[in-house]
Amino acid sequence: MQKINTHSKHLDCGAKTLDLSNPAIMAVLNVTPDSFSDGGQLLTGQAIDKDKVLRTVEAMIYEGADIIDLGGESTRPGAEPVSVQQELDRVIPVLALLSKRFDTIFSIDTSAPEVMLEAESAGAHLINDVRALRREGALDAAVETGLPVCLMHMQNKPKSMQQNPEYQDVVSAVINFLNRRKQQCIVAGIPQDQILLDPGFGFGKTLEHNLAMFAALPELAAYKHPIVVGLSRKSMIGQITNTEVNDRLIGSVTMTILATQKVYRAGGSVILRVHDVKETKQAIQVWQAVDQV
Repeated sequence: MQKINTHSKHLDCGAKTLDLSNPAIMAVLNVTPDSFSDGGQLLTGQAIDKDKVLRTVEAMIYEGADIIDLGGESTRPGAEPVSVQQELDRVIPVLALLSKRFDTIFSIDTSAPEVMLEAESAGAHLINDVRALRREGALDAAVETGLPVCLMHMQNKPKSMQQNPEYQDVVSAVINFLNRRKQQCIVAGIPQDQILLDPGFGFGKTLEHNLAMFAALPELAAYKHPIVVGLSRKSMIGQITNTEVNDRLIGSVTMTILATQKVYRAGGSVILRVHDVKETKQAIQVWQAVDQV
């Protein structure tokens, strides 16, 4: 299969390397009771069902996932925070089990420095932080792990982020924020080529804001950092298509491919954070077969 992006790009993820010369798929794996789409699916009663987790991850890898993104705290709109100990109890045993069983890249979706450090010891290869390492101690912990980091833009906190978000210019606000956080990471000791950027679709943004950021993906890609795009099943898809969360597959995959096209035509590389791995992989294969950049 011909590669759309002719530049060979790789991300050093500790002991592993992620090839970004093609779009990479980051599969969502939430061991939470309250995530907006898949909350509770990997629980039996209140306990994490490790057999379900193993079967789910095995299927994700078989269907084409390049990264498994493990999260133990919901960041859906209105979500209540959990304690650090709760988050550790949810994710660290699961990560340790998965990293021994599967030869793939694992990212840890967390803002807690304690979780970052424990996750690196348990086998994580990437830190994915919706708060862009702004929690006290998070930046120092990320530097200590030596892992690449994904910095995401979010206005306010998950509990309040969708309560009338406002911007004078959402594109400038998001890009300026990500640039500031990137520079702070570089000063702290994180190499520039170990930083990924995520515009944070659905995190403190109205549909109008989200669409403006979507149109600006080429502008963000021009900064030459891998772009993490998380559109899967988001409320913006529901607003466009008038569908509930579990009926947004076609809209999610369509918008994900359009985002990929925007980033690649700007010369960038992309990681697609999705719930529906098989369908996204098939869409990428079709796009690669017919589209020339």
